[in-house]
Amino acid sequence: MGDRKAARDSEFQSFVIGRWPRLMRTAFLLTGEQHAAEDLVQSTLEQVYVAWRRVGSADEPEAYVRRVMINAHARKHRRKLREFLAPKDDFGLVREVADTGDRIAQAEDRSALLAALAQLPPRQREAVVLRYWEDLTETQTAEAMDCSVGAVKSNAAKGIAKLRAIPGLVEMVTQGGRK
Repeated sequence: MGDRKAARDSEFQSFVIGRWPRLMRTAFLLTGEQHAAEDLVQSTLEQVYVAWRRVGSADEPEAYVRRVMINAHARKHRRKLREFLAPKDDFGLVREVADTGDRIAQAEDRSALLAALAQLPPRQREAVVLRYWEDLTETQTAEAMDCSVGAVKSNAAKGIAKLRAIPGLVEMVTQGGRK
């Protein structure tokens, strides 16, 4: 009995270590604040740990964890708790090694991107973060957000349109090499 628990704990620990940076990035982009992101990831992992036997044996445990995190974030908004979005300086940013193809993670002015995300309504922000930062398919995003693919398309399109309308943001991204 103790060996199985130790093996499960070790498996969970490996999962957390391997996924922590990506979970933190997603949580940070959803909440806009380092401490709120840490709280969101930690509370999500507490919930997941209790069900780890089932979650760990699933086809995509990361998708399950992401869904729990999105639901926890959505519950926070339903209760109308205040978020502190777009920190004024780089102290609140999640430190991570950027993927070589991730232009947004390499952008010099991350605070402008965070401020732009902060202007989006929660569902649009979730759709944009999951589709374009996490590079999930529309179907995976719909599963994570517990909505239809059409709702994902609509929220993502509206969110991107709002981001494109922000003065200076498009120029900053295109100067980074995207056209």
